[in-house]
Amino acid sequence: MNILKKLDVIIIIFLLILSFTPYFIFSKTLSKNYISTYATIKVSNVLYDNIELFSLKEKKTLTIQTPNGNNTLLIKNNSLQILDADCNDSICVNQGVISNIGQTIVCLPHKLIIEIKGDEGNSSNDTILSY
Repeated sequence: MNILKKLDVIIIIFLLILSFTPYFIFSKTLSKNYISTYATIKVSNVLYDNIELFSLKEKKTLTIQTPNGNNTLLIKNNSLQILDADCNDSICVNQGVISNIGQTIVCLPHKLIIEIKGDEGNSSNDTILSY
């Protein structure tokens, strides 16, 4: 008794190939050479600070004070990490280190969003990486 027909195998192979299409599209978009990378820090969707990552060589800690509480941010080796937060769940502390363009750390109780972005300089490509 033949369970899989020839057309079933073709459909399965087609769907497998189709499932990898977004990976190839986004890996090409995110693997560009950026002139600089920086982190945007927003509190309640208002810009708090921009931090250049390439120009920073030493380890730096930054305390972000929000109306809902405080977060301590560690910046080293072109990466970011929240060391301490006085919120109840501390999910932002457990998110770990981010260093690639497009990665974010979010602390919902403090309404804090940290996102790594990049500048391409003079480019004719109008790809939107984030908003």
